[in-house]
Amino acid sequence: MITGPTSPADDSRLIGRALAVLRDSTGLPLAFGGVVTARGQVRLEEFAGITNGALRGVVLNFGLGLGGKVVALRRPLAVNDYVATDRISHEYDRVITAEGLRAMVAAPVVVRRTVRAVMYGAVHQPLPLGDRAVQAVVSAARDLEQELAVRDEIARHLAWLGERRTTAEQAPAPMTHQWEKVRQAYAELRVLAQQITDPDTRERFDAACDKLAAARHSADGPIAGPALSPRELDVLACVAVGQSNTDAAAELGLSVETVKSYLRSATRKLGSRSRLEAVVAARRLGLLP
Repeated sequence: MITGPTSPADDSRLIGRALAVLRDSTGLPLAFGGVVTARGQVRLEEFAGITNGALRGVVLNFGLGLGGKVVALRRPLAVNDYVATDRISHEYDRVITAEGLRAMVAAPVVVRRTVRAVMYGAVHQPLPLGDRAVQAVVSAARDLEQELAVRDEIARHLAWLGERRTTAEQAPAPMTHQWEKVRQAYAELRVLAQQITDPDTRERFDAACDKLAAARHSADGPIAGPALSPRELDVLACVAVGQSNTDAAAELGLSVETVKSYLRSATRKLGSRSRLEAVVAARRLGLLP
């Protein structure tokens, strides 16, 4: 279960995936990057394309070289010839030359005012990088910002829900008000999950939600019952906190008719005759908090 903000290892995996997509979409010979440490250093650990390994594991200090300057300025920069430009310092010319790179663009990945990573696109000749290539790197960084922000938000919600679940399980008396907050947060999490594109992250998220939904049941988990699809659970979670079909559709990015279809399907599976009965049945079975 995710219990806090994404870790550097989680960030690195997402950076690697984003770099692979960037290289495939642009045809750049090499896309690379890495996480930014608490000291503002860039660790170059993720690569997509042909590399001889000269840059792997290199740590760029804050403000130095292209990556360090990008972290300091918090904006993208491009150079037509890394080793000849006067726009950056040249502490890392040796490894750049060893890798055979010349023209390069770097963009920061900024989440909640913190630079979390730097992404690069590079070629082996000294030449002006076209607007398309530069914009592709910048857009890839913006997309990664959104994914990291969503994952951070989900992690915070899950941490809060975990604390509430523990408190509720230990409490000697019912905590109706607290459980309403849990249900609201659970619905918000299912809405946020629509922005998760990484299959492994979505699988972990769904497993965590299953545990939260069954929190008031026995340690064996939910009572045996019908299996609802993730979309059916998304819709029921919204309905359970008082949202109309129109509200749920807006939250989940679906049409109203699609929401109604999922709701009818879930209601039928649960053997219920109304949306309220469906929510009650889902809670009884441990499918919703």
